[in-house]
Amino acid sequence: MSAENHYLDAIEALDKGDRDVALAMAYKAVKLDPEHVDAWQLISDAHLLADGKAASLIEASKSLTAVKTIVKLDPTRIDMWVRGGRLLADELGLMIDALDWWQQVRLHAPYEVTPLIEQATILADLGLYAEGRERIETILNENMDVATSQYGRVHQLLGLFNTAVQQNSNEHFKPWEKRHPGWLAIESKMRKAPVSETTIFMLITVPVLFGVIVLSNFLAGEGLAAFCLTSVVIFIAVIAGMRFTKNMFRTINRPAFNLLRAMNFESSSGYSIISEEIRTSVLYMYILQRKPVAWQERMLIIVEEKNKLPKNWNIELPDFESHLDEMGVIEDGDSPLIDAQPYEEE
Repeated sequence: MSAENHYLDAIEALDKGDRDVALAMAYKAVKLDPEHVDAWQLISDAHLLADGKAASLIEASKSLTAVKTIVKLDPTRIDMWVRGGRLLADELGLMIDALDWWQQVRLHAPYEVTPLIEQATILADLGLYAEGRERIETILNENMDVATSQYGRVHQLLGLFNTAVQQNSNEHFKPWEKRHPGWLAIESKMRKAPVSETTIFMLITVPVLFGVIVLSNFLAGEGLAAFCLTSVVIFIAVIAGMRFTKNMFRTINRPAFNLLRAMNFESSSGYSIISEEIRTSVLYMYILQRKPVAWQERMLIIVEEKNKLPKNWNIELPDFESHLDEMGVIEDGDSPLIDAQPYEEE
């Protein structure tokens, strides 16, 4: 039987919901024809369809392996590049590897906006705001075409970076610094789950709206004009309440965001930096339970291995200008290092 026939049998099996048979047929297809891109995509798809459950670490890894094969055979498959980036960063927690992955996309599609946005998002999660702003500024400086659905995200990231860069860099939580004040903030709030944005909005805005409605009967009177005036005041109060709520949400839950950054750092680097007391706290478990299954399983492996962060450790980022070398704009470049404060061992 030919590779194509095995592939067609795999499609039929997957349509019937028989994932195991579909994978068996697809693997037979790629064994006969290692360059059968469609069969490799079916393998990636099937591993992510784990019987209606979230993909495990093994399933996500196998799907990523298939994606890597696809983009090697056909580098123009932007959809597979996107899937690979999401698997690395979101499912597996390999955020530094995801930065390099998106840079590889730029080698094949230098004018695509998505790799820059994804890199900026990852850099923001790692607390590397200056580097993240450079990614967004590249979009603006090169006048790249931004899809309507991406405008909001670009604007949000740029606002975040501009605000962060203006602040004292010492205020930015750096989980690789053992004595950073951010750890004390985490310890002070680790026994409680973070407060939801909806709860803050309800506690702050609803009483104001109730007061506006009550007072409108006395101050504005009745009639169409009074109704329009009250509606405008309510609209303004809601918008102001939403903005105030967002600021309050970030401020109140800053320890939770700090812990999330530390957890992302552990998953990206493979080094264990969170203390046992914090790791068994309510806040840690709250965040962990909201991560993908594959991410949780990989984190458990990192915790069990107990690899300590070496002294004088630095974050090594990819060469964000490497695509220019491929395009013939520059001759060569070295991968930059982001200096970090030495991590002190106990």
